[in-house]
Amino acid sequence: MERQNLFAPWRMQYIRSIDKPAASGSGCFLCDAAGCPDDVQERRRRVILWTTPLSVVVMNLYPYTNGHLLIAPRAHKAELEDLTSEEMLDLERQTAAGVKLLKRTVSAQGFNIGINIGRCAGAGLPGHIHQHIVPRWSGDVNFMDVLGEVRIVPEAISQLYDELLEEIKKDGSL
Repeated sequence: MERQNLFAPWRMQYIRSIDKPAASGSGCFLCDAAGCPDDVQERRRRVILWTTPLSVVVMNLYPYTNGHLLIAPRAHKAELEDLTSEEMLDLERQTAAGVKLLKRTVSAQGFNIGINIGRCAGAGLPGHIHQHIVPRWSGDVNFMDVLGEVRIVPEAISQLYDELLEEIKKDGSL
């Protein structure tokens, strides 16, 4: 049997970015998102869905699956115990709003929600705590992920970003 290759060139940007400071800004993409000016093009480039006085909600540029969101405190804090009660509450409120949005927009049937604390636990950005929302659907685990260690994301991030923003505008209650 001849070996076949599946190319995912977008992954190289992620691989090269590991442990390197950002080209501009603080070196922390979540801090940069939290401090982003209210400029539509810049927010789109950073895939920022919304912010609150205490939190920022962004799409994951290297998603586990379609609609993978990240919710983070605006403050650069590494540990749960570093968060104030208000920051913790807002983190969970924004997580609930993200779940609501994904149910309506991508018809998610379930969710994996969690925080990776520390590099050994899988944190890609161990210095700025953030919560993941990973939407799931019945039967969405297929042979590509299990056998090929490849994930298939069925929609471009830019297209889903537009759909999520449209739904946020419609609802207004997020």
